[in-house]
Amino acid sequence: MHRLSTLVLALAALGASGAPQAGAPRPHVELRRTPDGGIQPQAVVERGTLHLIYYKGDPRHGDVHYVASKDDGKTFTKPLRVNTRPGSAIAAGNIRGAHLAVSESGRVHVAWMGSHQSEPKASGGGAPMLYARLNDAGDAFEPQRNLITFAEGLDGGGSIAAQGRNVYVLWHAPTPGLKGEEHRRVWLAASADDGATFAKERAVSPADTGVCGCCGLRALVTPDGQPGALYRSASDKFQRDAYFVSASPKNEGRALRLQEWRIGACPMSSFAFTGRGQDALIAWETDGQIWWTRAPSAEAKAGEPAAAPGAGGQRKHPALASNGRATLLAWTEGMGWNRGGKLAWQVYDEQGRPVDAPAGAGRADGVPAWSLITAVPRSDGRFLVVY
Repeated sequence: MHRLSTLVLALAALGASGAPQAGAPRPHVELRRTPDGGIQPQAVVERGTLHLIYYKGDPRHGDVHYVASKDDGKTFTKPLRVNTRPGSAIAAGNIRGAHLAVSESGRVHVAWMGSHQSEPKASGGGAPMLYARLNDAGDAFEPQRNLITFAEGLDGGGSIAAQGRNVYVLWHAPTPGLKGEEHRRVWLAASADDGATFAKERAVSPADTGVCGCCGLRALVTPDGQPGALYRSASDKFQRDAYFVSASPKNEGRALRLQEWRIGACPMSSFAFTGRGQDALIAWETDGQIWWTRAPSAEAKAGEPAAAPGAGGQRKHPALASNGRATLLAWTEGMGWNRGGKLAWQVYDEQGRPVDAPAGAGRADGVPAWSLITAVPRSDGRFLVVY
């Protein structure tokens, strides 16, 4: 296992809970089931508010709901349905669900792959890349919109990120007129007015990497403030490498390979991102193990990846959280198609060293089929994992 440097982590101990206490050590992590029996939770903490979305309904055509909490997830607001047309979302495959971002104004933005029941459709009748934002009053979501104007062929879902008044929605689809994973690219639709309008999508990944059709991607904002994405390649039937691409115009068409993986199957994998500036971190799956490192900049510089502690095997779907001093890495184990599993986690101290169990590491049963996990920092310096 490689150890992340202190420069990469920029972490410190969790205050009083960072050192063992007399008797049983105080746990660094609190676990909580998704509200209302939902699945696929995605959470963001902004200005002391925990924003959370989750999925309910048939895995093939259900609904995304939004709630907020001012007390670290102890209580939540009344759910608001994000999709304005019922049954417009999809959960099957784990990686096609909704992603969440909160802009500088405090406005909530959600993007998701549309189900076969959704409207509007993509221009050619295919699955749409849907987007909705919370209205000015904060009591409902504005009508959902499809952001695909020509880059059709959505399969592995999409993702969203925000910086200031800029909102970025990314997905992958084939170059128009071509077929096959080797011709898929990552596409970006950007808004400069807090989601009121979006420019036509443009390709940001190089044409020669392809994109794994049934793998997810993760939108992010790089340490130098540029939109970017984490995705899995498909340059041939066996090459499924983890890649980072910056959507900066000066960097367009160039991507950084984070880790190689040759596998004769689609791994249906996902990525994680957390933090801002030089504290931003990323995580991904390779061959049943979870890896993480510092987020690259637009100049495509990344730290040396570190593996999650212990032997890999069936580890998937990472989640990251940082409180600016300590970092939590979490993941699922044993999950598959229409099969639930377990979750596991590890907290790291300021030197990048794993904090011993039971305070800083553990496992738990109960991640539902088709679901994911999400993690956020609490106001008391600990972490919350929702599953």
